[in-house]
Amino acid sequence: MGGPARLLLLGLACALPACTPRAPAPSPGATLRTRIAALALAQVDFGSVSVIPIRFEHSRISGPFEDGGRTLYCVSTRMKGRTFGKGERAKAVIRDTGGVLGVVSDDEEICNGHRTEPFPELETLGNPA
Repeated sequence: MGGPARLLLLGLACALPACTPRAPAPSPGATLRTRIAALALAQVDFGSVSVIPIRFEHSRISGPFEDGGRTLYCVSTRMKGRTFGKGERAKAVIRDTGGVLGVVSDDEEICNGHRTEPFPELETLGNPA
């Protein structure tokens, strides 16, 4: 299939929720925790490309803590919706470099042993009202 028909299908596919961000981009005055939540929700592990609605429960964050000169935060949550009746666990390691946030994809075990606390910002941004 080519030409206009393919473009029409691509346009329809991007009308689905999977082509739109799960959470709105945080405002310039947003708190660091809100920015971390928005970045986590933009990750595939957190369902950023799911066409099925996902609910986030029992979200947790640890940090900031230093590791090898890096300032890190660990975010975890339980997701429900993509697998019928069975919850999924999602985890992300977020690096803060002078206010610029990024995802560390090579070192998830760094989160072990750090104290966590509830992370309602993730649930507020990720769960539809």
